[in-house]
Amino acid sequence: MTRLLLIAAAMAGLAISPALAADPIEGIWQTEVDDGAYAQVTIAPCSAAFCGVISRTFNASGEYQSPNIGKLLVRSMVPSGHSRYRGEVWRPSNNKIYYGKILLYRQGKAMELKGCLKIGFPCSAQDWHRID
Repeated sequence: MTRLLLIAAAMAGLAISPALAADPIEGIWQTEVDDGAYAQVTIAPCSAAFCGVISRTFNASGEYQSPNIGKLLVRSMVPSGHSRYRGEVWRPSNNKIYYGKILLYRQGKAMELKGCLKIGFPCSAQDWHRID
């Protein structure tokens, strides 16, 4: 009977563990300065993908309440293998959505985020760093 309980407990643990394992892209990320300001973006699951919401904004004077707080910056990012993701990126300064690519590096402590006009070129890139 004890053996059956141990097996049942182990099976229950296996069933729960994938749900507890966070994807490496999840967390709070700090952007580079763009048009005099930078943001902290919280990336979390959204449907079958990952999305990043602007959670805090900063400029030369410190933290400020941008009208962009709460808006989606990273949209519909799906894993594409080898620490890479593909989806869309919104740039607040011109209100345009770009084809987006993310590459995680430094054991998931940093990412290169690219926004491209079309699949490929021309692209603009930023390096983001994990806050949490």
